Amino acid sequence: MDFNDSVIERFRALGGKLPGPAEGSALLLLHTRGARSGAERVNPVTYQPLADGWAIFAAHAGAANHPAWFHNLVANPETIIEIGTETVPVRARVAIGEERERIWERQKAFYPRFAKYEEQTTREIPVVVLERITARRPGSRALELG
Repeated sequence: MDFNDSVIERFRALGGKLPGPAEGSALLLLHTRGARSGAERVNPVTYQPLADGWAIFAAHAGAANHPAWFHNLVANPETIIEIGTETVPVRARVAIGEERERIWERQKAFYPRFAKYEEQTTREIPVVVLERITARRPGSRALELG
């Protein structure tokens, strides 16, 4: 079992609350579908609550490239998240301009490690907004929790 698998298992077993070093972290489980493979994947990611959804950050711990989940989410933006004990259908979009800056600056203030990630890379770290889907559009292919 890899590190992400153990985090996912503990997240689900404890109703979205994690003990130890992760205690108090705002964490959700992001489901994505592989852009090429179509395979379903689940990734624990840090989030920031927004008035009408959640923001997540493709920081990849300051690596030079975006995390795989970001590419998958751009290719397949309708998906689900697990937050606490709730499963929520969402649509993802990449924040730009003032919206991105406002959310990103708040994230760095909440979690200073994100400022360190920014210093470690030359790429702009994407901020992804997840908006709750209240009604499915005909023909949409959102993942279903299985």
